[in-house]
Amino acid sequence: MIAVPDGGEVELDLLTESVVEGVLVSGTAYAKVTGDCSRCLEPIADEVEVRITELYAWPDSTTDETTDEDEVSRIVNDLIDLEPVVRDAIVLALPQAPLCEPDCKGLCSECGGRWAELGPDHGHETIDPRWAALQERFSDDNNEEK
Repeated sequence: MIAVPDGGEVELDLLTESVVEGVLVSGTAYAKVTGDCSRCLEPIADEVEVRITELYAWPDSTTDETTDEDEVSRIVNDLIDLEPVVRDAIVLALPQAPLCEPDCKGLCSECGGRWAELGPDHGHETIDPRWAALQERFSDDNNEEK
């Protein structure tokens, strides 16, 4: 999981333009994000940059009257609320499965070590469960003979 930390700053570089139907806000939002790699659980610190273009309709404009409430943002008491638009844009830009490196190999399923830190000769001896009893039998015989 990766997210903008609580209290983290989001930098906005926006242009507001008055248009016939309202105010057009366009620009870029930047935020620092932190989280954990989805494969090896190493901490990740990254930045996200998203483009934003949103029309805020004037009260009683044609756009305001002909669209649903959730289709176009509204200007309320001469104020524009950017928070939902910026939040949604940043959340949609975040990866669902963040990786510390594009080729992260994750963790060893046997011991839980990071493959990046384990040597190329790392491995675990696995015994087919169908033969486990036979191995136990022979290992007991070997111990008795010594």
